[in-house]
Amino acid sequence: MLLTVDVGNTNIMVGVFDDQKVIICWRLATDWNSTEDELGITIKSLLHHSNLSSQDITAVAISSVVPPLMYSLERMAQKYFAVKPLVVGPDMQTGLKILLDNPRELGADRIVNALAGYTLYGGPLIIVDFGTATTFCAISGEGHYLGGAIAPGIGISVEVLFEKAAKLPRVEMICPPSVIGKSTIASLQSGIIYGFVGQVDGIVQRMAQEFPTPPLVVATGGFASLIARESKTIDRVSPLLTLEGLRIIYRQQQELADLSKKIQKQ
Repeated sequence: MLLTVDVGNTNIMVGVFDDQKVIICWRLATDWNSTEDELGITIKSLLHHSNLSSQDITAVAISSVVPPLMYSLERMAQKYFAVKPLVVGPDMQTGLKILLDNPRELGADRIVNALAGYTLYGGPLIIVDFGTATTFCAISGEGHYLGGAIAPGIGISVEVLFEKAAKLPRVEMICPPSVIGKSTIASLQSGIIYGFVGQVDGIVQRMAQEFPTPPLVVATGGFASLIARESKTIDRVSPLLTLEGLRIIYRQQQELADLSKKIQKQ
C-alpha cells in the first residue's frame, strides 16, 4: 500500500492507497516543530485505529510547502516504514510543462494538483485549492501549466478579522438564510461566505477569458464544498485531489524507474 502525505501550512493530509483506491485518509494540524518520532507514532496510531499496520505500507510519497518539516518527514518514512520516500520537487520529471518565468517557484502542492487534475479531468482546466492561501492554477488543453493566482485563504482572513475586531464574535462557517444579515452573526457569515464566493467567481471568470475554450473548474481543499455550493463557476469538487496526485506521480515515477532498469539490461 502507498502512504501519501501532503503537508500544507495549516494541515497535513495523510492518505493510504491500495492500488488506485483510497482506503482511508486523515487531516492533521501542521506543527513545524514536529519530529520524525511524533509524526511516525501519530500515523502508526491512525493506521492501527483503521486495522492497518506499518507493515502494510510499502511506499511513501510526500509533497510539502513547509521546508522545515522535510527532514523529519523523510526520517519518519525511513524509521517507521523502512522505505525511502518519493518527495515531489520542481526538478522531478512529471511530464508537466511549467510555463512560468521561474518554474522552480511552483510549489509541490500545485505541481501535484495540476498533474492530478489534468490526468483525471483533462484540459483546459482551472483548479481552485482552498488552503492557507486560496490558489488558482490554470492548465491548458495540452496539459501545460500556464500560471495562476494566489489570494489570502479563508481561514487566515477570518482569523485576522476576529483578532483585529475585538467585539466581533467567532461564528460557524455556514451559509446564512439570506445575504442581508439580520444579526451580527448572520452578517459575518454572509460577508465571509459570499465574499469569498464572489472572489472565486470573479477570478475564475477573468481567467477563463484568457483560455481559447471554456475550462473545467475543479475545487479542492478544506472549504471547497462550502464555497462550491454557492459558486456559479465551480464545476466539480475533488476533496482528495492532492493525494490522488501523489498516487499518480508515484506510479509514474515507478514506471519510469522500471523502464530505465529494462533499458540498462538490454
